Amino acid sequence: MHEPRLTRAEVHQLSKALLRLHKALLDGERVGYERTHGRIASNGEFLQLVLGHEDFAWDDLADRDDTSAADGIGGLTASLRTLLTPVDGDEAFGRRYQEALQHNPDVVLAHGAVRNLLGG
Repeated sequence: MHEPRLTRAEVHQLSKALLRLHKALLDGERVGYERTHGRIASNGEFLQLVLGHEDFAWDDLADRDDTSAADGIGGLTASLRTLLTPVDGDEAFGRRYQEALQHNPDVVLAHGAVRNLLGG
């Protein structure tokens, strides 16, 4: 199936929407972490936790050999559609993403904006 080409403006909108979704997910994870472990003292400490603490590791997505993204924006948008389709199951990212959608209205709104920009 051939992916429709996105304009520069649509790519920019998608980038901004993905950043909002990412922020909503991180904010939700921070709330959960602080509920269990206490307040995070600074943004620097939060960044270190995000980069290295297991509570913030959803999956080893960066380690996957996914060549579809190398096919350009069309492949990337197809990968995003697949990744952001909530599913129940054992896969870490999908499970945690589904939980975030069920418990965080900000994630739901950001997810909807991204899905609209992706065309579904």
